[in-house]
Amino acid sequence: MDGTEGGKHVKTQSFANVPAKQERIAEQARACPDLVFTALHHHIDREWMHMAWSLTRKDGATGVDGVTAAEYGMDLEASRPDLLNRIRSGCCHARPVRRHFIPKADGRQRPLGVPTLEDKVTQRAIAMIPEPVHEADFLPCSYGFRPGRSAHGALSDLWDGLAVEGLRWVIDADVKACSGTIDHRRLREFPA
Repeated sequence: MDGTEGGKHVKTQSFANVPAKQERIAEQARACPDLVFTALHHHIDREWMHMAWSLTRKDGATGVDGVTAAEYGMDLEASRPDLLNRIRSGCCHARPVRRHFIPKADGRQRPLGVPTLEDKVTQRAIAMIPEPVHEADFLPCSYGFRPGRSAHGALSDLWDGLAVEGLRWVIDADVKACSGTIDHRRLREFPA
């Protein structure tokens, strides 16, 4: 597979193996719903990291290190093995996030944490592991933050339920400032 990165023509690898690995994990999750998956990090390899990089947004704000996607991408082949080794050994620790506040219509501000690009790639690589496990547990009507799902699909299903199947109630609930009011210190005390 060929592509361009930073104006240079580069050879990129195929990601055919990553979806195959994810499908094997999903098959296991569907076949054994009571199975507890405790060690899946061995699936993360160079190809997995390359796919994580390709799925990471490149136009987002920079983190505390100020490194842009273009800058990180220029040294990708050198930095990816180091990151992979740190993830596999358990030595990979997230850097502090850059805090930014977004004004809300009512005058308050919503806090936003901006991780470094390397942390974004790491988060994507790690999130790709449990996705197939949890996908086996979701109902078709579950939409929140799932791959291949969107708000438009949720609205379409809602419309079908109301217009076609005769459902009569829609309940909209929002937990006020939930993530901003959770005591994160106590949350970390919960057993894993």
